[in-house]
Amino acid sequence: MDWVTVLSAGGKGNLNACLVIVYRYSKSVRSLPFHKEDIAMDTALIFYNNFIATCGVPKIISSDRDPKFTSEVWTNIYYMQKYCIFYLLPLTKRWFG
Repeated sequence: MDWVTVLSAGGKGNLNACLVIVYRYSKSVRSLPFHKEDIAMDTALIFYNNFIATCGVPKIISSDRDPKFTSEVWTNIYYMQKYCIFYLLPLTKRWFG
């Protein structure tokens, strides 16, 4: 998954960037247009509506974006599916119950 952000504005809504998703097993490529200024929630919505709805939730996502952005995207995707995410630090009392 990667973003192409050097596109000229065009189409409905003057979209100026593209989210590119390569599905490893079928070698198919999806390019999803969006605005360069979109935040993590917008990216999560685009990914959810156009990829997860048809292919399911992927087990692995490879992206060169920083972990904070990737974490925000996944948090928003799980929120949309009404799942809870719990973060625990290893080797603490909470970890062992």
